[in-house]
Amino acid sequence: MTDTSPAEMASALGKGLLSFPVTTFHADGSFDPEGYRENIAWACSHGPAGLFVGGGTGEFFSLTPAEVAGVVKIAVAEVGRRLPLIAPCGYGTEMAKELARSAEGAGADGLLLMPPYLTEFERDGIAAHVEAVCRATRLGVIFYSRASATIDEVTLARLCDRCPNLVGFKDGVGDIEMMTRIYARLGGRLTYLGGLPTAETFALPYLELGVNTYSSAIYNFLPKFALDFHAAVRRRDHTAVYAALREFVLPYIAIRHRRKGYAVSIVKAGMRLVGRDCGPVRPPLTDLTPHEMDELAVLVSGRN
Repeated sequence: MTDTSPAEMASALGKGLLSFPVTTFHADGSFDPEGYRENIAWACSHGPAGLFVGGGTGEFFSLTPAEVAGVVKIAVAEVGRRLPLIAPCGYGTEMAKELARSAEGAGADGLLLMPPYLTEFERDGIAAHVEAVCRATRLGVIFYSRASATIDEVTLARLCDRCPNLVGFKDGVGDIEMMTRIYARLGGRLTYLGGLPTAETFALPYLELGVNTYSSAIYNFLPKFALDFHAAVRRRDHTAVYAALREFVLPYIAIRHRRKGYAVSIVKAGMRLVGRDCGPVRPPLTDLTPHEMDELAVLVSGRN
């Protein structure tokens, strides 16, 4: 069991770039535990501030509960307290609570609460969902605001009062006004994480909103680029940031936008191009076409 307090975990995450390692699969789509262990070791070796395993880039939505538990167990053993290890939980409230308890038992340092699956709900409903998960664990919880799982600053403040272990807010929506309202009301009560697809695009403006770090999918295959970009953002080097956006990030996003679900597919494609093949994506996602792979290869060439 972790000896890191929720507040300590959240504070540590805010000090640097965050990584969301992909989940490795064999060619037939089955989970590859040894490949995953190696991938976690590689991710740790480049110095991220924290690892979020089995998240969106890790295809949480396509993993079974047993596979989620396996992913967390392998990652905890490999990380070995070198940095905070955040596990996923989500779907309906009871399943989210079960996954939270499993992650706590495995020794994870915190939880990323993913949006509930499929159904619609009011803000009081999502608040009850968050509170139930927080009460089910002693781990620090980061709420992932995305899709239909969004809350306003009033609801979030009420949850912070009721749930001391709610310590993070990850924004996957991009509502500038709402982020301003949340930070103006809650300030340093939470650690704020950028969680939009290809978060590098929003990193500089979000820094001014109190969101001082983000999760980088690009880190999976170009860690030096990702770390250098994050450093440029933190020192507010507009020239370096916009050069990197023009030369790599925006052309990369243009490929990512070709098809739905490519936010994960393009990461695994990039890993394949740098010699770190982690297998295909699982359905319903689809892999990049050969032509798109060629386009991505031109962007990646010379950057790894």
